[in-house]
Amino acid sequence: MLLERLKAEIYQDLQNAAMRAQEEGKLVFEELPLFTLEKPREKEHGDLAANIALVLARPAKTAPRKIAQIILDYFPAGSNRVLKVEIAGPGFINLFLDPSWVYAVLPEVEEMDDHYGCSSMENPEKVQVEFVSANPTGLLHMGNARGAALGDTLANVLAAAGYEVTREFYVNDAGSQIETFGRTLEARYLQLLGQDVPFPEDGYPGDDLIDSMRKLIAKVGDKYLQVAPRLRREILVKYALQEKLEQMKGDLADFGVHYDIWFSEQTLHDSGAIETVLKDLQQKGYLYEKDEAIWFRSTLFGDQKDEVLVRSSGVPTYFAADIAYHKNKFLRGFDRVINIWGADHHGHVPRMKGAVEALGYDPDRLQVIIMQLVRLFRGGEPVRMSKRSGEYVTLRELMDEVGSDAARYFFVNRSFDSHLDFDLDLAIKQSSDNPVYYVQYAHARICSILRQAGDLLPAQEVDCGLLQDPAEIALLEGIAELPGEIKYAAASLEPHRLTHYAYNLANLFHGFYTTCHVLNAEPGLREARLALVNTCRITLRNTLKIIGVSAPERM
Repeated sequence: MLLERLKAEIYQDLQNAAMRAQEEGKLVFEELPLFTLEKPREKEHGDLAANIALVLARPAKTAPRKIAQIILDYFPAGSNRVLKVEIAGPGFINLFLDPSWVYAVLPEVEEMDDHYGCSSMENPEKVQVEFVSANPTGLLHMGNARGAALGDTLANVLAAAGYEVTREFYVNDAGSQIETFGRTLEARYLQLLGQDVPFPEDGYPGDDLIDSMRKLIAKVGDKYLQVAPRLRREILVKYALQEKLEQMKGDLADFGVHYDIWFSEQTLHDSGAIETVLKDLQQKGYLYEKDEAIWFRSTLFGDQKDEVLVRSSGVPTYFAADIAYHKNKFLRGFDRVINIWGADHHGHVPRMKGAVEALGYDPDRLQVIIMQLVRLFRGGEPVRMSKRSGEYVTLRELMDEVGSDAARYFFVNRSFDSHLDFDLDLAIKQSSDNPVYYVQYAHARICSILRQAGDLLPAQEVDCGLLQDPAEIALLEGIAELPGEIKYAAASLEPHRLTHYAYNLANLFHGFYTTCHVLNAEPGLREARLALVNTCRITLRNTLKIIGVSAPERM
């Protein structure tokens, strides 16, 4: 990618300058630290700014501004489109580029088309992203919806950056929640058949389970009325689990989320994987017995207390299954696994990373992202949500109200660790106040311009040098930044950077369109501006695709 290649070359020039200064005794340091080379916030500070002098100050035991001057003494002037360099502030090196560098972005974007922004790796890291993994005992709610949007976008970002990505949903179809699920279903089934049975105190109160049993009765009637309770619950659970999973898959598919693997927790029990991992931990000395239960020494790995893996009843805990599941992940050959969990799982992180280390894996290969809560607002008032009472807004209801595009954009627009206040009124508002509408309208406006223009000249054949207006240059620079934004978002696990980028690019386009005539421009300039508009279309479309939002041609 043009800008990334240019930055890599300038970065290398700065490195070489520092090393030559070291060789000639002008600077003394053992190893050159990593430094940043990025676009400064203020345009007057140049096109790129490097902090190499600041990070060298301590190892070189020299003032940063003095280091910066020494480096610039060895920096190849005029190379890689650098017109001017300055030392600023405490020792930043600001670089001003020849503005003509941006023109090469037009043919590059046009040639790469759907792949513009994407990178490739010679030996791509295999990364698994596990997200949502909701209990299949009810419908997907707002927390699940946010996790789905962020998780899928993160997977898209990683794939665009060149990683080999697998999306996975961990189906919690075993354990105490399934036992509760079975008792809930049994009560609803019997009640619908006129039986006077109490509802379990810890049962799931959602109306969707009543609907599930109503559908079953429509198929089989009172067929299971005389069946032994244990067998009846097993039958009802099997039926309802399949129904709920199919419903989840359908809702997520309509939300633009498609998994590579749906992994069943029950298979860990059936295959003996849990027993195997318990034996492994026992042999390594990480388990002990207390109160007739088996405990994991998680305090050895920074946890506040040890954790039970097998209850006194002999039944493994959810944590035991989770350890077996993570061992399974690494056995499948993933170099790195990323879990996206809700805020209520924060305390589970150290013990899970500790278990991974106890199994002999590098705990840094497990990255856990904690996602904060969502609050829905309508008319300035919070929309009540309570999963336990059965009164919560589902993903399907949200999509029906605001659409998949708005929902995904709003969920991704804030970082994982930020609480999100989702304004339902704003999400359906057709104005520039609504960020997704603002971005999609930019794409639709571009498509309208191109329809009116008719056939376009290839970018290679237009005179890009005619694009001199500051708004044109700013738009070109914005287009050139997409590959770097994707790489940074992948490295930092920050998918929200892509919604910010899309909004900023749309803003640059709207500013350009306000300032510069396109269809009525004089010959030559008209063709150059049309090429610019088309590359903006490609860039904006590709960005929205990563976010999982459509790029409409008409609005």
